[in-house]
Amino acid sequence: MVISLRSLLRSLKYLLVFVALAYTLYKGLGLLDAYIFPLDKYRVPEGSAVKVFLPGSLGSQETETLSERLILFFWYGE
Repeated sequence: MVISLRSLLRSLKYLLVFVALAYTLYKGLGLLDAYIFPLDKYRVPEGSAVKVFLPGSLGSQETETLSERLILFFWYGE
């Protein structure tokens, strides 16, 4: 079995180009992800945003159990 040095170097060259392009694509998608999605998605909202759900809020007269909340979840289909 004869292994040509020229074909081996050509295959190595293509492998290195493939690895370099894959790494570049990986890093590019990582930068795009950091740009689109914020790092801290649970930060305090800015502007006129309000908190929708406060567990144990003082304004609610009735206390909901977990089963009641689950029934409402399935009832509304959210």
